[in-house]
Amino acid sequence: MAERENRRGNRRDRDETPEFADRLVAINRVSKTVKGGKRFGFAALVVVGDQKGRVGFGKGKAKEVPEAIRKATEQAKRQMVRVPLKEGRTLHHDMNGRHGAGKVVMRTAPEGTGIIAGGPMRAVFEMLGVKDVVSKSIGSQNPYNMIRATIDGLTKEQSPRSVAQRRGKKVADILPKRDEAPAAEAAEA
Repeated sequence: MAERENRRGNRRDRDETPEFADRLVAINRVSKTVKGGKRFGFAALVVVGDQKGRVGFGKGKAKEVPEAIRKATEQAKRQMVRVPLKEGRTLHHDMNGRHGAGKVVMRTAPEGTGIIAGGPMRAVFEMLGVKDVVSKSIGSQNPYNMIRATIDGLTKEQSPRSVAQRRGKKVADILPKRDEAPAAEAAEA
């Protein structure tokens, strides 16, 4: 019996790999009025990522804060999505995300810009591993909707490699040619 528990424990240790970083975004205390007074509960919103292109979010509710955070973290690990990153530091193209009244705009940025984003969006980008991005939240300031809108926008992102593969072309055929653009402008003048 003890041997089976040990094996289960080892399996759990393997699942709890330290490769994932997590960020607590919000804790909400709610109360329920009962006959003897009030009962308090807590809801936690957590973002988890490997900082190499995978990110997920989860929410958990419990009577104690640590238990709510643990539940949220487990849910976030189960709901992770992979996002292709350009040079491992920024997005491939500009995009919009939306969930309910929460709207977000995310733009690719040159190296050295940093993460220009508000609270919940910043947590998603940091856990994703993005180093340079400019973003703006329009509409709802609810952290749940902001995170859902951000992840909605990130799931729409496509790398040039995936687009080329889908169209049956080479990556070079899809990306704009850098040398021809200045020559074309000079020819017009």
